Amino acid sequence: MGLLSDPVRRRALARLVLRLNAPLCVLSYVAGIAWFLALAFPPLTQRTYMSENAIGSTMVEEQFSGGDRARSFARDFAAHRRKTGALPVAWLERTMRSVGLEVYTQSFSRKLPFPDETHERYMVSGVNVYGILRAPRAASTESLVLTVPCGSDSTNSQAVGLLLALAAHFRGQIYWAKDIIFLVTEHDLLGTEAWLEAYHDVNVTGMQSSALQGRAGAIQVAVALELSSDVITSLDVAVEGLNGQLPNLDLLNLFQTFCQKGGLLCTLQGKLQPQDWTSVDRPLQSVQTLLLMVLQQASGRPHGPHGLFLRYRVEALTLRGINSFRQYKYDLVAVGKALEGMFRKLNHLLERLHQSFFFYLLPALSRFVSIGLYMPAAGFLLLVLGLKALELWMQLHEAGVGPQEAGGTAGSSPPFPPTQVTVPLLLLLGGLPLHLGWQVEGGSLGLPRPRGLSPSACVPCRVWGWPRLWRPC
Repeated sequence: MGLLSDPVRRRALARLVLRLNAPLCVLSYVAGIAWFLALAFPPLTQRTYMSENAIGSTMVEEQFSGGDRARSFARDFAAHRRKTGALPVAWLERTMRSVGLEVYTQSFSRKLPFPDETHERYMVSGVNVYGILRAPRAASTESLVLTVPCGSDSTNSQAVGLLLALAAHFRGQIYWAKDIIFLVTEHDLLGTEAWLEAYHDVNVTGMQSSALQGRAGAIQVAVALELSSDVITSLDVAVEGLNGQLPNLDLLNLFQTFCQKGGLLCTLQGKLQPQDWTSVDRPLQSVQTLLLMVLQQASGRPHGPHGLFLRYRVEALTLRGINSFRQYKYDLVAVGKALEGMFRKLNHLLERLHQSFFFYLLPALSRFVSIGLYMPAAGFLLLVLGLKALELWMQLHEAGVGPQEAGGTAGSSPPFPPTQVTVPLLLLLGGLPLHLGWQVEGGSLGLPRPRGLSPSACVPCRVWGWPRLWRPC
């Protein structure tokens, strides 16, 4: 305490801090960047592993063989869509009923704050069609979702055909313990958000939609499917959701496991899985994949329909079929078998996915970086703000208080830091909760709260991967 109470020693300490502040800031910044780049190398990464015992084994025999039926459904869907110029709702209802599903529709409309990019319109309206396969061996308390988005620029007809073929195949099986919802949405994310809000009986975006006439159990897992052709060369997985949220790592591990079992090439950020980590090119590819994932998380936008499910505590991911110039190609049967295997394993879940990580970075599909390893990199970068704020405060303290200390009273206290000092500190403290596990669900987006709740009684947040949507905190 004598070092801080003695004015001479305090000024000497201040001069030392001011002299070393710039080198410390540079050192902290370089250390943060170096630590982040080192995360792509095997010593700081771990191999992915399955934490949930219920889905740990892939000893299931996939029996899906409806490739021709899926292509037939896809051709009919594309023809009816070209004829109507919109989502063929009547054809979808008729086809889903023919395979044995309970079919319902939902209409929605949304007034955009900006015109649509393709049609220069402010009002968007559409219809969602979904069918429910009831579990024959359990009550309707839990459910899984297979969804296909249909935008205005792409028909996604192959994905719709595969969805209908899988629905027909699943209808003939008797081992389902969860309801399965087959959802076809219009206008991509708008239709998905309208259906989710109606399903959970909330309205956080001002979407106008009709009430759902049919419901299943609580949704545990959702898989979104996007296919651009009858054959693919690889399946790319998207995991980044709204505000950087991520699904449970076990769901991603399950997808990779069945891709390996079926011989499918699976990619992350469009990059293939590195095979030889000892070569020079593989770590560089991992750094690129890691940077792409961080940039997509920083954008805050959902990179697929799955991103909207995450805000409702539904683990989800989006699978995109890529048809490139690679030699090996796979048909719809291979994709259907991978989806069948995933849904059969998810059917064994006794509770929500919770044992694996919710905060991670992926340099590759087979390796991950946990929150305990990438937090030091963020800490070093945030330390620069604290050091600069301390430097500004000491400079202003020396300029404003130093001349008065010689003749001032012993009980005088230094003034409070001004705005230019408190702002960096607030930025530093404001960034810590996001890195320590808090993910705000929409507080900065100006989303309206549900009717009947006061502002002090509800806070939309997601704490450690568990959402609390408009509930008292």
